[in-house]
Amino acid sequence: MTIKIINKSAHALPHYETEASAGMDLRANLETPVILEPLERAIIKTGLFIELPIGYEAQVRPRSGLAAKKGITVLNAPGTIDADYRGEIGVILVNLSNEAFTIENGERIAQLVIAKHERAEWHKVEELSSTERGAGGFGSTGVK
Repeated sequence: MTIKIINKSAHALPHYETEASAGMDLRANLETPVILEPLERAIIKTGLFIELPIGYEAQVRPRSGLAAKKGITVLNAPGTIDADYRGEIGVILVNLSNEAFTIENGERIAQLVIAKHERAEWHKVEELSSTERGAGGFGSTGVK
């Protein structure tokens, strides 16, 4: 699949690091570093603009190393970029650690996964079929 992209950053285009990678790293496009204090959040721009085909979305996800080592994650993970969005890709980062974290220009801040999706049509009914689980909610399928 080919996706149109505009790159207004000084960084290389996102790319797959290995043959089996699902995501591509997104880099911060900053004029000056951004300091995220503990529990603070900020939208970090990437300088990237994309045109996805209808039927696809781009999912913005945390980078596991940044989350595990520094407590920095994507707040609305996964964030969805719809096929009709033409603005700059921004990443909502939050600092869940106890220490300030500085985001530098070019730093890998998130990963982007391109995914096919379906569109649903609702069929309104008065009753749903029964299942073994039924209405059991959070934690209801675990070992008892």
